[in-house]
Amino acid sequence: MKYDYLIVGAGFAGSVLAERLASQGNKILLVEKRNHISGNSYDYKNEAGIVVHKYGPHIFHTQNKKVWNYLSRFTDWHEYSHKVLAEVDGKKVPVPFNFNSIDILFDEVKSRNLREKLIQTYGEEVKIPILKLKETTDDELKELADFIYEKIFLGYTTKQWDLKPEELDFSVTSRIPVFLSRDDRYFQDDYQAIPAQGYTAMFEKMLDHPNIEVLLEVDYKNIIDKISYDRMIFTGAIDDFFNYKFGCLPYRSLEFDFQTLDKEQFQETAQVNYPNAHDYTRITEFKHFLPTKSNQTTIAYEYPKSYKVGKNAPYYPIPKKENQELYEKYKALADVLAGKVFFAGRLAEYKYYNMDQVVGTALMLFEKKLIGK
Repeated sequence: MKYDYLIVGAGFAGSVLAERLASQGNKILLVEKRNHISGNSYDYKNEAGIVVHKYGPHIFHTQNKKVWNYLSRFTDWHEYSHKVLAEVDGKKVPVPFNFNSIDILFDEVKSRNLREKLIQTYGEEVKIPILKLKETTDDELKELADFIYEKIFLGYTTKQWDLKPEELDFSVTSRIPVFLSRDDRYFQDDYQAIPAQGYTAMFEKMLDHPNIEVLLEVDYKNIIDKISYDRMIFTGAIDDFFNYKFGCLPYRSLEFDFQTLDKEQFQETAQVNYPNAHDYTRITEFKHFLPTKSNQTTIAYEYPKSYKVGKNAPYYPIPKKENQELYEKYKALADVLAGKVFFAGRLAEYKYYNMDQVVGTALMLFEKKLIGK
């Protein structure tokens, strides 16, 4: 059989593009190395009846109504506002660090004074990157900025990225700013939810089309000479596609320790961060995400790791100037294949995308370059 498109990778980018192209009458072969669809957002119900996110917590949030409406065709939603606590000096405080965090960590007089100064200097309901706050010339605010940097950002960033905040691109350090507000939500997007039946169920509906054939546990390199297709969409690591011609692009990987406990609840929120203590960065309790009746609960300790090709999975591109320059070399090779091979997704574009951004860029690729082709 001849296919119009060979799509490599059944995560968000590959699955969205498979569905969109199939809806236009194209025959699609979707190939995935893992034994499941839905990429890193894959979830499953364990023996305790709890929906577990195998590759760490995935909370869908977006301001993009188009993306929200598109995914809503394949799932109902359970409204969920993610809240994160961080252990600081033996106390648990909201993250992003906000006015409530200040109240918990400082006495009433100091807390009030700091809040008033922050409002006078920056305004209310404003998000300030920590490295920007550290530039303040006010002694008290400088002391606060240094405290937040050391207690919240430095240890967590060093564990997560094996780099200090200053060594990373601004796009990383600005993702979790200091929030001059009492809003304890981790995200402030208009749309925040978890697929009501889980992410995997949403992907199953997305890919349930007669024009889509899915092959799991298959490396496309092992079949590419045996099939006939017109165009390819590649969503894996771009350096892997080009056989590491210029060397490996750096990524961070993760390792999880899952435990099911004989108790109804382990912690106050779905996620508690440990910026300074322990080797792990955070503990996730999955029972918080979806309504679940169980006498047990499942948690995951999360350990950042160095990425090693063939040993573990690449999770996060590391945004640094020299890494971007290496990516641009691969991008130049990809440009030569424009029109025949399309690269989409976090690994293929070497970008620290959120889920909604991957969906948005996939829809844009379909509309701008693929529709009608």
